[in-house]
Amino acid sequence: MDDFYFFALVGFGAQLIDGALGMGFGIISSTVLLASGVPPAVVTASTHSAKSFTNAAAGMSHYLAKNVDFALFLRLTLTGVAGGIAGVFVVSYVHADVLRPIIAVYLFLMGAYIIWRAFRSDASATDYSMSAAAPAGLIAGFLDSVGGGGWGPVATSTLVGRGGAPRYVIGTVTLAEFFVSIVVVAILLLQGKAGDIDVMGGLVLGGLVAAPLAGWSIRFLPARGLMAGVGVLVIAISSLMLIRLLGFV
Repeated sequence: MDDFYFFALVGFGAQLIDGALGMGFGIISSTVLLASGVPPAVVTASTHSAKSFTNAAAGMSHYLAKNVDFALFLRLTLTGVAGGIAGVFVVSYVHADVLRPIIAVYLFLMGAYIIWRAFRSDASATDYSMSAAAPAGLIAGFLDSVGGGGWGPVATSTLVGRGGAPRYVIGTVTLAEFFVSIVVVAILLLQGKAGDIDVMGGLVLGGLVAAPLAGWSIRFLPARGLMAGVGVLVIAISSLMLIRLLGFV
């Protein structure tokens, strides 16, 4: 029972960050769980299964808070699902370790660019190019399927970096991720990989409690601060990835 409450606390913190910044649930949960001694296979299956529930709640919260751009949502969802399906086939031939250095460097540079934009431009602008939505969704869905995470960091950082208002990008990316998570969970089940009930249950409980708070709070947080927060989180995530790839941890 103590472990269950610990997993619930991890889920609460991860979803609060993910819901407010549009990224982080999978990566934060996986990092903490792995550091706590949970087996990697259990972490992957449990995290993705939990995300299907928490993303549904967070996405609905953002929808009710009017943080969703439906034109962007449709493009992200369709291409994100396609990317997730493609990742299933590619992962059979290309090892995820080959892709991780490229992803880490891209995210680090994108995070730095987002922070630069936060202080050099109008962070409340909504002039992001819709042409960026389809490739962002495709790549993010692919990486989420191949590497066990990456939807939020890639989709959110790309769209915010292209000038999108953080409130609408984060809300839309979060809602779209629900459908991508469903596809990933279905793939894992077809491969015979199921999550641990205690790990998954704790993550879901904590995530469901935090999800409504994120959708409400994002309406009142300053856009410039949110944009800078996205940039800092992207740099932190990519730095952790690079440190692990270099073998320091």
